This record gives sequence, C-alpha cells and structure tokens, in this order.
Amino acid sequence: MRVLFPDVSPAAASAASGDTTVSDDDLENLYAYPADRRWVRANFVATLDGSVQGPDSRSRSISSTGDKRVFALLRSLSDVILVGAGTARSEVYMPVKSSETRAALRKRHGLAPVPPLAVVTRTLGLSPDLLRGGRAPTIVITVADAPGPRLDEVRELADVIVAGREQVDLGVALDELEMRGHRRILCEGGPTLTRDLAASGQLDELCLTVSPTVLGGDGLRLTHGEPLVPPPLFTLEHLLLDDDNLLCRFARRPPPN
Repeated sequence: MRVLFPDVSPAAASAASGDTTVSDDDLENLYAYPADRRWVRANFVATLDGSVQGPDSRSRSISSTGDKRVFALLRSLSDVILVGAGTARSEVYMPVKSSETRAALRKRHGLAPVPPLAVVTRTLGLSPDLLRGGRAPTIVITVADAPGPRLDEVRELADVIVAGREQVDLGVALDELEMRGHRRILCEGGPTLTRDLAASGQLDELCLTVSPTVLGGDGLRLTHGEPLVPPPLFTLEHLLLDDDNLLCRFARRPPPN
C-alpha cells in the first residue's frame, strides 16, 4: 500500500526519505479522529460501476487485503460501530471480538477493549445472538412506535435508545450515543442509513475503497433513498493505492454561509 495523495505519508515525510509505503503507524495517523468533537465516519467498499454489493449481495466479496486492513483499523479506532438492521442481517453481523481489533492501539487511546454495535431498526427484527452482545453490550436504536411486546423483549437483552416516533431521528440517536461516551462513531452502512446520515448533516467523513471490478447488475449504491437537496460536498483528504484498489478518505465541507 502506498500514498498517492498527499505526496508522501507523514512518517516518510518526516524522515525525508521519499518513501510512500504506508506503515501501520502511518495509517493510524491518516485515519485519526478529531480529538475535540464528535465525529461520524462511514466506511464502504464499492466496485468501479458503483455497487456496494458483490455477486453474493455481500460487500466482503469485493473487499481486498488492503481494504480489510483499513476496515480493522477503523474498527480499532472507534468508540461504537453504527449499522442498519438490513446490513446487520445480510452481512451476518455478530458482536465484535477482541481478535478483530488492535488491543494495544485501543488501550493507548483509552478505548474500551472492543467497540459495541449500535443497530438502527424500526421493527426490532434482530438476531438474539446479536442482541446479547459480546464483551460490549449491543445498543439498539429504534422508534417509539416499535412493536411494544418486542420492545420489552429487546430491553431485557440490550441497551435501547428510542429516537423519534415513526422514523429514527439520527440527531437524537447520536446525542444519546455521545452521552454514553461514544464520540468516535463508525458507520458501516447500509446505504439507507448512510443516505439518512448525509441528509441530516451528521456525516462528517466518508472512507471509500474502490475495487477494480465491474459487476453490472442492480446492486445497491453507496446511498439509497430520496435525492439529497442540496447535495453535501466533500473534500479529498487522502488517497492510497493497494493492488489497483483505491482507498479514499473524504471530509464534509462546511456549508456555505
């Protein structure tokens, strides 16, 4: 993996060697969260023709070694992983294991041993194995109009945030996560949740791996739902290359005055 933009990695620049190979320390610096505020980051992999789903309708089949390396790092840097219920079902999400994150990094940053999952769902159609959590209890974000008996069942297994009546109010949900100490928020999809985050003005950053693959078909795009008006604009922060896969990080531009 090497840096295409900016010209060289931070460590390489300080050594004045001109080497653009990306070390683990470089990646940690490149993907560091701001220290002074809540920050919502989304992470996706997509094909050249825009699909975030592989031939098996799952993202893992279009992920590369470099993408998996960044995926694990982003999880290691986060306080909480936000995901929609549809993605949790299709990608067979389970609570994060200690072996899936970098323990020394998390300890150095004062983070819990593993980040919890925060699953957004209106219907509460979630697996009991997911609800029970692992080392970090799962958080369920839902609405006041969720089925009452099912809501009581879920409350016995997980921490529940009620945000909105019929539709999830993401601003309220993120405020509640922050009150629980979760300021470094990593969203792993799906496309509807990501679209709603962008629409609400809550999406600060987008990390996107572009896979050198053309699939065709009707796989979902990065966002799904009503058009965003006006569309939020993002600025390229860095661009990495790994075996013909492009790893991009974009930060949201401030709205015009």
